[in-house]
Amino acid sequence: METKYFSLSSNENNKLVKIIQIVFGIVCFVVAIFWLIFNIRLLNADGTLWITIIFLTGFGFYQIWSGMGRAIRFIEIRSDRIVLKKNIVLPSIEISTGEIEKIEIYPMNLIFFLKPKKKVLLRFGSTYYTTNELIKDEIIGFAESNKISIEIMEEKL
Repeated sequence: METKYFSLSSNENNKLVKIIQIVFGIVCFVVAIFWLIFNIRLLNADGTLWITIIFLTGFGFYQIWSGMGRAIRFIEIRSDRIVLKKNIVLPSIEISTGEIEKIEIYPMNLIFFLKPKKKVLLRFGSTYYTTNELIKDEIIGFAESNKISIEIMEEKL
């Protein structure tokens, strides 16, 4: 089984978009530093200045992180393991076949039950329905080839 890679977010591979994100992030950092230096004597008087500086710094960090390609969410299905990055800030998780006890598939999420009584939840977005179905089909094939118990669940409203 070859490696199957599925993106879980809407990412642009366009270099122009990535450059614009990085430049915009740097501009946000510069504005935050300028705001801090220019209003240094007013910082004790008004808490909204701190909120502005923290927001600009955080948003600038996110734009640079995203422009560098680090904010991509994905699932990668290999023959012997699943690599899952479900959060843009946290590192990816590698789940080997020996760790998986069973997999439950719901219409909008997957739950991996691991042997040390842990669960890993992957929520799908509602935008890319066809990609969600392809991921589910690949997970079913992965489970069958590795003899992992799998349950397809129906959610009732």
